[in-house]
Amino acid sequence: MTQPPEHDLTALRLSYTRAELRRADLNPDPLSQFQGWLDEAIADGLREPYALSLATADRATGRPSVRTVLLRGADARGLTFYTNYDSHKGHDLAGNPQAELLFHWADHERQVRAYGPVVRVGEEESTAYFHARPRESQLAAHASDPQSAPVENRATLEGKLADLEARFPETLPVPRPEFWGGFRVQVQEWEFWQGRPNRMHDRFRYRPSTDPQAGAWNIERLMP
Repeated sequence: MTQPPEHDLTALRLSYTRAELRRADLNPDPLSQFQGWLDEAIADGLREPYALSLATADRATGRPSVRTVLLRGADARGLTFYTNYDSHKGHDLAGNPQAELLFHWADHERQVRAYGPVVRVGEEESTAYFHARPRESQLAAHASDPQSAPVENRATLEGKLADLEARFPETLPVPRPEFWGGFRVQVQEWEFWQGRPNRMHDRFRYRPSTDPQAGAWNIERLMP
């Protein structure tokens, strides 16, 4: 049998057979459904299951941008992550405060999308989380400012970190910089995807219900 070329991507594919997702399986509350899937991913030892792709767009040009950040809170207020406000994503969100998040758990053959407007986390909450981080990460938040800006070389970055280590010895707390804090996505639309064989995937979307008799969320199956 002829072997495909080493980098023939058209020949690379998987058939998703791990599970199915039925309407009856879904929690009526999408946050609870999400937390259940996240808990399974954590319990099964998936690598960084709280990592997510964050998509934003520049208001003036419409140019989209995506990067990986870490989920640091999930409750009725929304999904929370932290970053430098002067970063590329920070500038996008300042001018166009809406975002879409994507969680991809390959080993579970699952994806979750979440869309909504974005607000800044309060100062006290951001400060509390900053001081819960490892000290090295606190110093790095200072050293990497302005995030996303060009830097001459690695030595320049490491020199900034060394200066900060001298400025803030172990006996002194590292203050949270004003340019650093949290964003919260107030989710208005969720989508849960479970891979199935032959691309016949299961997809369900939650959107706020307009019918008070139907519950808080309207759930509909989507074509794969």
